[in-house]
Amino acid sequence: MSLDKETVKTIAFLARVRVPDDQLEGLAGELSAILGWITQLGEVDTSDVEPMTSVATIAQHHRTDVVTDGRRRDAVLANAPHAIDDYYALPKVVE
Repeated sequence: MSLDKETVKTIAFLARVRVPDDQLEGLAGELSAILGWITQLGEVDTSDVEPMTSVATIAQHHRTDVVTDGRRRDAVLANAPHAIDDYYALPKVVE
């Protein structure tokens, strides 16, 4: 894919990058080369490759999904400017 100066100007504007007019031609060539590499990556056959989350084989440790109060209610409420029972008390915001 080949980019022209106007397209590079638009990309620079959207990226909020100031590019002098004399550098637009060189930048267009560099961006075109990058897009060419991306096109090459799309041509690689990855149908037999399994998705991975890491290069090292690591077993994921999962905890049970249980709702708790964190067992730190008193420590959390100590940060409240004012508490009523076990809740933060806030001033009314909406009339």
